[in-house]
Amino acid sequence: MNIIQAIILGIVEGITEFLPISSTGHLTIFEKLFGMQIDDAGVTAFTAIIQVGAIVAVFVYFRKDIARLFLAWIRGLFNAEARADHDYRFAWYIIIGSIPIGIIGFAAKGFIAGGLRNLWVVVAALLLWSIVMYVAERVGKQLKDEKSLTVKSALIIGLMQCIALIPGVSRSGATISAGLFQGFNRVAATRISFFLSIPALTAAGAYEAATSASDVSASVGWVPTIVATVVSFLVAYVAIAWLLRLVAKHPITVFIWYRIALAVVVSALIVTGVISAT
Repeated sequence: MNIIQAIILGIVEGITEFLPISSTGHLTIFEKLFGMQIDDAGVTAFTAIIQVGAIVAVFVYFRKDIARLFLAWIRGLFNAEARADHDYRFAWYIIIGSIPIGIIGFAAKGFIAGGLRNLWVVVAALLLWSIVMYVAERVGKQLKDEKSLTVKSALIIGLMQCIALIPGVSRSGATISAGLFQGFNRVAATRISFFLSIPALTAAGAYEAATSASDVSASVGWVPTIVATVVSFLVAYVAIAWLLRLVAKHPITVFIWYRIALAVVVSALIVTGVISAT
């Protein structure tokens, strides 16, 4: 991988990580267009590692919220009265909601990195999850804010996050849809989605960096990986602010036409032999 490709992939990751259009799906498409072997261990690790840049953007953008939640959680561990604080409970809900993807992601790692890294899977997921997003926007009452989050709703959103392990679904698309189905307003559902992304993507990136260092060195290279990670951070920070403003005024269905168009374009590229599905 050269530096230009790394910059492009970093931009793609930064833009798509938090929009409901699937970052993994987009990275898979671009990696294939660049002639990479998308089921190669190094490429798979690269895809997970550069997500850390986007997560650092979440830490920076929500630094005050994260610090408040962390301090409330620490106080609650040692003080019974502090456990009545909503922030203490909210922090626990995010931790509990992150457990499903940790278990399923680790257990199905081989299948995710292999069988699911197929562009036909991406096409199908882009189309089918667009239907879910449409229904979620139409049936969700959108009456709840963040303070309405419970253990049950956090687990449901966390379980839905697991579906996003399928490239093309979109982690944010899955979690925001789950929040809408449970009656959260779009801004609350989006913010909850951001907070749930922190444990999931941090763990995935750290795990790949620790266990696949040799694979990255042998195929992609660490310099392009670091460059792509830095670029993804810068772009993701802007994307977070933009998305929060967007969902405050517009439904998430505005992304459906793009998802459908992308699925059609990728299908055409595969059928015409421009790129292969695997």
